[in-house]
Amino acid sequence: MQVSCIIEVSGRQVDTAAFLDNIKESWKADGKLIKDLKSVNFYYNTDEGNVYYVINGDITGSFQA
Repeated sequence: MQVSCIIEVSGRQVDTAAFLDNIKESWKADGKLIKDLKSVNFYYNTDEGNVYYVINGDITGSFQA
């Protein structure tokens, strides 16, 4: 199943798939393998324009969307 979610705020659209791609790239940049990525939860704060995420229940990070 393929899922797509686009969020529009004040005329600006952001694609949540791009958020997940960014999170995966950060994971790989840390020398980790995609196969070890078991869960990803993320939150997009529209006021700040930041994405906050938790990987595998305990690894956290954020980036500007």
